[in-house]
This record gives sequence, structure tokens and C-alpha cells, in this order.
Amino acid sequence: MKAPGDSVPAFLGWCLIGAGLAFGVLSLLTVGPFVLLATFVLCGFLLWAVDFGWGMAGIISGAALPLLYVAWLNRGGPGEVCTYTATSTECGDEWSPWPFLVVAVLLLIAGVVVFVRQRGR
Repeated sequence: MKAPGDSVPAFLGWCLIGAGLAFGVLSLLTVGPFVLLATFVLCGFLLWAVDFGWGMAGIISGAALPLLYVAWLNRGGPGEVCTYTATSTECGDEWSPWPFLVVAVLLLIAGVVVFVRQRGR
């Protein structure tokens, strides 16, 4: 017997899948293929263990996590940002964090709203 697909644990599991997919795509040229492989294995397990349901909206919310991380990494931008230490100076270009933050918040809210509204029906 499978677990219900509209449960909060199912939603959190699908959030993990969404985060893995987004991180795998963002890092496709480095560790992305390995992350995507692990994500697909976890996805197969969830499809086996959990019924289909609105918990799959967690994929939308989970995709926000890597985007929040990218926004955090670029928090000093936009433009050239320099780091000074006692022995060196290191400069690099950073993007504006606001587009990443806005998209992440919209994805997070959209997934939770879909899950909560459809779960109540």
C-alpha cells in the first residue's frame, strides 16, 4: 500500500526532488549530472512509495532553494566586488541578486499555494 500523495511528507519529498533538479541544471557543467542521477533515483523511489497527488507541487517550491543560494552568493552585486585580506585582494563580478530572489520567492509561494488549495478539496 502506498502512502497518500497529498501528505506533507510527500510534499517535502517532492521539494527535495525540485531542489535537486534545479541544482543539477544550474551546475550541469560540474557536478550536475551526478546530482541529476541521484535526483532521478530518488524520484523513482517516491513514485514507487507515494501515490500521485498534489504533493508533487513541492517540485515547484523545491526549485526555489538553489535560486535562493545563487541570490545569496551574489548578495554584493551587481558589479565588481572586491575582498581584501591582510595579504591579498581578490575581485570578481557579481550579478544582481534581486532577479534570483524574486523568482525563488514566487516559486516557493506558488508551490505552497497549489499544495494547500488543492489538498483542501
